Amino acid sequence: MRLKNKVAIITGSASGFGKGIAKKFTEEGAKLILVDINSNLLKKVSKSLNQDNFVADVSKDSNFKSLLKYSYKKYKTIDIIVNNAGITHKPKNMETVTNNEFDKVFKVNAKSVYLSAKYFLPRMKKLKKGVILNVASTAGLSPRPRLNWYNASKGWMITATKAMAIELAPHNIRVNAIAPVAGVTPLLKSFMGGDTPEKKKAFLSTIPIGRFSTPQDMGNAACFLCSDEASMITGSILEVDGGRCI
Repeated sequence: MRLKNKVAIITGSASGFGKGIAKKFTEEGAKLILVDINSNLLKKVSKSLNQDNFVADVSKDSNFKSLLKYSYKKYKTIDIIVNNAGITHKPKNMETVTNNEFDKVFKVNAKSVYLSAKYFLPRMKKLKKGVILNVASTAGLSPRPRLNWYNASKGWMITATKAMAIELAPHNIRVNAIAPVAGVTPLLKSFMGGDTPEKKKAFLSTIPIGRFSTPQDMGNAACFLCSDEASMITGSILEVDGGRCI
């Protein structure tokens, strides 16, 4: 019960890593508002965990504003924000990524972090407490070819995490990130450029421990960084990658 009575918002929590984090947080006693754009999946997950949910497009200012109002009306305080929502473009040469693909990647992967800060930090600062966890990627540390602008968006998130941490430390607000390698999530097929035994074998050959990240791996790492056990940790990027970045 490391997160007992902590109130957390987890974006992109209807599937993949977000769902794994939500499951672990529930087991550890947290009260959650699960956020996702996929209303059908979100409602199924929130029902299975007996947690609250809020359907939102985290790339839109108006949606975050509504989430803020809903969250504080429901729980009066927010202790933890997990910025997990993320998307990618398909593997391709950087000059062939369209304007729309580029904009969508940065709106979901980067602007959502800005919006969460814009709306939730004023109250956290006033209370002088809070934890923010950004879900980055090994792509921001050791970029893969042809995932160019996705790599860049995760590199942005890593720098943003450190910038947030140093600015918010005097307010007793911690900010960290986890950097998973590609995992068993709906994005895996997009990362690999298709789902075949050959592509999986080639991808796995770059991970020394020999397997993909799992939602459970992310849940365990996220739980530690968001708990009081990590009270002296801020500005860290925890590689949960089976040795990918060594």
